[in-house]
Amino acid sequence: MSDTPRRPPLMPLDDALARLLAAAAPLGRTERVDTFDADGRVLAQDLVSALQVPPQDNSSMDGYAVRSADVTAAGVVLPVSQRIAAGHAGAPLAPGSAARIFTGAPMPAGADAVVMQEDAESLDDGARVRLNAVPAPGQWVRAAGEDVTRGRAVLQQGERLAPASIGLAAGIGMASLQVAARPRVALFSTGDELVMPGAVPPEAMKPGAIYNSNRFFLRALLQRLGCTVTDLGIVPDDRAATLEALRQAADGHDLILTSGGVSVGEEDHIKPAVEQLGALDLWQIAMKPGKPFAYGHVRRAGGGQAHFLGLPGNPVSSYVTFLLLVRPFLLRLQGAREVALPSLALRADFTLDKADRRREFLRARRNAQGGLELFGNQSSGVLTSAHWADGLIDLPAGQTIAAGDMVRFIPVRELLA
Repeated sequence: MSDTPRRPPLMPLDDALARLLAAAAPLGRTERVDTFDADGRVLAQDLVSALQVPPQDNSSMDGYAVRSADVTAAGVVLPVSQRIAAGHAGAPLAPGSAARIFTGAPMPAGADAVVMQEDAESLDDGARVRLNAVPAPGQWVRAAGEDVTRGRAVLQQGERLAPASIGLAAGIGMASLQVAARPRVALFSTGDELVMPGAVPPEAMKPGAIYNSNRFFLRALLQRLGCTVTDLGIVPDDRAATLEALRQAADGHDLILTSGGVSVGEEDHIKPAVEQLGALDLWQIAMKPGKPFAYGHVRRAGGGQAHFLGLPGNPVSSYVTFLLLVRPFLLRLQGAREVALPSLALRADFTLDKADRRREFLRARRNAQGGLELFGNQSSGVLTSAHWADGLIDLPAGQTIAAGDMVRFIPVRELLA
């Protein structure tokens, strides 16, 4: 009988995500921002319209407003009684007449249709018009309230605002919006092998040294998710330095995010340091890339605590685990209702013969034929794959791919644009 200890089973990714989201209570802080500055922010209130949009029936075309009953056949000629431009109200339309009207202008009382100018012929310098089409009631008319009705909640608390939703808010008169305050995130990397770009030229790099790429893309990802980021730099592989960095990071921040140092090697000090200042769970997640992941908290000197998330050090592992675990965690902290990554069913235009025992997230991109191509080297250290790809194929454990198979594709690049 072997005395070798059995490794604990790997945690399914969905279980890890559920545990993270259960711990991610919304921060509850809100602030009011100019609607111009609300892109990407999470709405902290329902927006109920005090008006209807459009406020009255209006024309959706340049043309002539008419009573449809007056135009019974093509070629009818009517006098033009008035001219109505957008932003101006016309007089009631007299029976047997037409009004010259422009896109967005209010329909005059009595008119129920518009004949677009391409189907009309101006006569006598605009005094009369020949109508070469028979309009149906309601033709080319935008009905009052067809976009928004008074009293309707056009946007709901927890929605992450996008350009169209900002326009919708402005369309009901909202000059400013109450949104979730930005999560305050302290970011640092660990490892004596890390060097900042610009500190040492490539030809002078020591054996084993690498430039710190993780710090750059993690900071960008955090900022795109609406966070305020404090960059604490690179922390050396030293217990005292790690403890001091964690104390500094916990003060005034909601989340501490690190990359590297979350294994149990002799030079990995994150685990014992976080445990000394709070609590930590080190998870081995059944996903590839990105198996090691840490979640915990660090107590603040003045009371309260900051969440702690520790990412693996390999660049692609760090990138993928951020997207799949940190992104939804941060959105939930902001009170967002929708935190899941959307996906598409797309055709694989490649073959993958080797199955893995873990759930894989393969770097791929769409081609001109609507299928997916696979990056040739799926190693967790090849950051080129994340740059080349526009998304991830979510491949269940133990599954291979034959050309023509439909696979689940997560369009990452569109989400981060």
